[in-house]
Amino acid sequence: MRSQTFSRAQILHEFECRCQALSASNNRGFKQEFEELKDVGKDLSTKTADLEANREKNRYPYILPYDHCRVRLSIQNSLPNSDYINANFVPGGVSQRDFICTQGPMRDTMNDFWRMVWEQNVRIIVMVTALRYKDLVLCNEYWSLQPGTVYHGLFQVTTVARKQGPDYFISTINIRQRDCPTDRTLTHYHYPSWPDRGVPKDPSSLSAFTDHVRQHLEAIPRLGPAVVHCSAGVGRSGTFVTLLWLMQLCVRGIRPDIRATVTDLRLHRMWMVQNLEQYIFVHQCLLYWLSGGKSSCFIHLDHTNREVRRQDRHLRDTHSSEQPSTLQQFLQPRKLLRRLLQS
Repeated sequence: MRSQTFSRAQILHEFECRCQALSASNNRGFKQEFEELKDVGKDLSTKTADLEANREKNRYPYILPYDHCRVRLSIQNSLPNSDYINANFVPGGVSQRDFICTQGPMRDTMNDFWRMVWEQNVRIIVMVTALRYKDLVLCNEYWSLQPGTVYHGLFQVTTVARKQGPDYFISTINIRQRDCPTDRTLTHYHYPSWPDRGVPKDPSSLSAFTDHVRQHLEAIPRLGPAVVHCSAGVGRSGTFVTLLWLMQLCVRGIRPDIRATVTDLRLHRMWMVQNLEQYIFVHQCLLYWLSGGKSSCFIHLDHTNREVRRQDRHLRDTHSSEQPSTLQQFLQPRKLLRRLLQS
């Protein structure tokens, strides 16, 4: 039986009403929904990522891929752990493997990253982080920012062209195995202005960027999943995938359910959509996109932003290496990062 579909106007009206209800009483509904998501996936196994041989391949030791949906690389030179990379298959609007969410490549994992791209027949990479924040490396430079060629293990990676969009860069990249006469072309999207553990300044920029990627995905053959990464591959990556997935559904006349979407994503990779601010921002972006920026429903983020800034000031003045005992403590901006730098 074919499921019922709805017009864009119907979806917008219903979604506006839902956002108004969730934002009432200082975002009480948003806070309750996000709190109820905190235990999703926490009982899932990460045994492979916890193996001593794999620990140095994880950018952050507490952000690990679940075993049941981790991306498995080909075994190299009969080494039993050479199939490991900190990456998970996650669902989207079409299948259970529409996307691969992964951490930003490290100096010692760039070869594995490009091996994953090749083996999974990836044609689109979406990077939603800057390379650095002040003196902190958030992601190592795994492709050439200017036209030119770099080598990573068995792979020759050539940036053919790079152009600038409104808030992002689009690179055309050719990748080739050194002993292979043919190459593949992929598109690399880089959205560098999204702050770590935060959200962009306004929903219009991310909405336009996400919709651009959505249209590109729909225009090309589905040869393999799209790779999405930030630094850890959970907060900003999860927010982007959630928004793109919901856009895909809305275009097909299916009403969006953000809570159910984040629940499904968190069953495939931990902490997808990492904090309350990002959870609310998904609603803002989808509302902006559905209405073409004309919605009369306004969701306030002022209190959330003040709380984030307050926590940041507190953490700058606090030097604690104690491991958090609850997931909520992990969600505090920069707390995980500070602890990792001290370990």
